[in-house]
Amino acid sequence: MNSDPLEDRAVETPPGPNGDTRDEKGMGWGDYLVPVVIFAFCAAVIYVSTTFEEALPIIVGHSMQPRVFPIFLMLVIALLNLGLIAQILSQPVSRRDWEPYQTWGSGVLLGVFYLLSRYVDMMLALAVVMFALCMLWGERRWWVAALVGVTTTAVIFFSFDLILEVRFPRGLLTDWYYG
Repeated sequence: MNSDPLEDRAVETPPGPNGDTRDEKGMGWGDYLVPVVIFAFCAAVIYVSTTFEEALPIIVGHSMQPRVFPIFLMLVIALLNLGLIAQILSQPVSRRDWEPYQTWGSGVLLGVFYLLSRYVDMMLALAVVMFALCMLWGERRWWVAALVGVTTTAVIFFSFDLILEVRFPRGLLTDWYYG
């Protein structure tokens, strides 16, 4: 096993005109591209939300204006992006040939979430997929994974329902709750 992550990375980095696309810190252009795209997306959403001619009807509780929510969300994402940039600059990312099976399994579970939320119930889909993600990513105790899935789903549901006053689409569990 090589102790220098830059040696592993050089194998996967395609040679450019000078034979290497890394800078003096061992970072390639892809390390810069992701944060730039995230900032561009945040800026575009903030711009679009400030150009609404008419105020949208209040759907997120009585205290939050519709224009504020996307701006707030994009500012949170931009702050998290700054953390990503700090992490990338402090320790260059080592590259692998293939993504681990957990990454591919998580992608498949996104499809499962879509199907369950579309045809059964969104809250049930969230609990099932969170349980499966916990097990996929290495949790050995099924009861801990079940606790994470059920507790997180309940917190999300009641936060949206009671605090933000947003109703979820009807489904198996939400029909029982909404009556």
